[in-house]
Amino acid sequence: MKISQAGIDLIKHFEGCALQSYRCPSNVSTIGYGHTHDVKDDETCTEEEAENLLVEDLVEFEGYVNNLVTVPLEQNQFDAIVSWTFNLGPTNLGESTLLTRLNDKAFWDVPFQIKRWTRSNGKVLEGLVKRREAEATLFKKQLTEN
Repeated sequence: MKISQAGIDLIKHFEGCALQSYRCPSNVSTIGYGHTHDVKDDETCTEEEAENLLVEDLVEFEGYVNNLVTVPLEQNQFDAIVSWTFNLGPTNLGESTLLTRLNDKAFWDVPFQIKRWTRSNGKVLEGLVKRREAEATLFKKQLTEN
């Protein structure tokens, strides 16, 4: 599967677009829409470069979700899990109860599992609380509309 515009919009909203690299709360150099691979301190990019980095990153993170999730997902469910993985990384997805519950088809429990991940360096961050709520809501959207 590929992420939809709704999923891209969610990621863009919560990541924001930084044309100057910065250190995220986890102290990782970041630029554009949450791009972290080979980013140097004091690096800059254009809006077009930020968009291109996001496109490349999304292909990578779609791949992680497609490889780790073994059950069929609705588009909104996929979008929510890609956003979550984009923010937290494939290792966290691969080792999470979230993935276990998802692959067990316990879809009712997945929003709760999504919302458990609100800490960075041991501290609950309000931005993560809001993002997890948005991801959980997006995940549930198809379930409640069918």
